[in-house]
Amino acid sequence: MILRIENRAREHREVITQFLKSFDRPFILGMSGGLDSSVVAGLCAGARETKALMMPDNLTPEQSAADARELAEGLNIEHETINIDEAVRALGPFKTPASEANAKARARMCLLYKTANEEGRLVVGTSNKSEIMVGYFTKFGDGGSDILPIGDLYKTEVRFLARELAIPERIIEKAPSAELYPGQTDEGEMGVDYDTLDLILKGLELQMDSAMIAESLDRPMELVTKVRGMVENARHKRGGPLILKLGTRTPWIDWL
Repeated sequence: MILRIENRAREHREVITQFLKSFDRPFILGMSGGLDSSVVAGLCAGARETKALMMPDNLTPEQSAADARELAEGLNIEHETINIDEAVRALGPFKTPASEANAKARARMCLLYKTANEEGRLVVGTSNKSEIMVGYFTKFGDGGSDILPIGDLYKTEVRFLARELAIPERIIEKAPSAELYPGQTDEGEMGVDYDTLDLILKGLELQMDSAMIAESLDRPMELVTKVRGMVENARHKRGGPLILKLGTRTPWIDWL
C-alpha cells in the first residue's frame, strides 16, 4: 500500500466552516503567528464573530507577534495583546524547563477562559491531529478548549488548508515552534519531521503493522516503532480523564 495524504483543502474548508457556524456564541482563540492558529483564525473569521488574544512572553520573537497582529487585522477580527510574564512568574519558581514551558501554555489557556467567561465566548483550540496523536501539547494548556476545528487534520493537511485560505506564505513556511524557549522547534523535540510523522500516523490510522509502514515509506523500522510508542504513551492526554468503565453508560466513553 502506498501511503499518501491527499489535498482535500476545499472540502475541509467548507465542512469546518459549517461546523463553526452551527454554534450560537462568538469565539475566542489564541494567536501566535504560527501556522495552526493562523488557519483556525481564518476559519473562525469566515464563520462567526471572533476575538484573538496574542499572549507573548519575553522570549516571543517580535516577528511572530507582528505576524499574528497583521493577520488578525487582515481578517478584520478584534484582537488584544496580554504579556504573560507576570502570570508565569507567579507560578514559579520552576525546577525544570519543561515545567516552566507547561506553565506558560496553561497561563495562556487561563487567560483565554477568563475572557471567554467574561464575554460569553467559546474557546477555540488550535491543536492538529499530528500533535494530538503523539501528545505534543500541554494537557490543560494548549490542549484545553471547547471546540477543536482542525483536531482531525494532520499538519500536512493544515498546510494545504492554509493555502486554500490564502494565509501568508511566510507563516506557512516558518519552522513550527511553540516558542517556549530559545531555538525550540516542534520537529527537533519530536525527533521526526512532520511529513514523515504524518505518513506514519496515517499508516497507524489504517491499522497497518509497523513493518508494512516502514517498507511503504522506506523509513527505518525503529522510527515507526518510536512513533507507535509516542501514540500509546499519549493515550492519557487524549479526550477527558481516563475512566475505568464500571457502569452502563460512562462519561467520555458512552456519554459524548
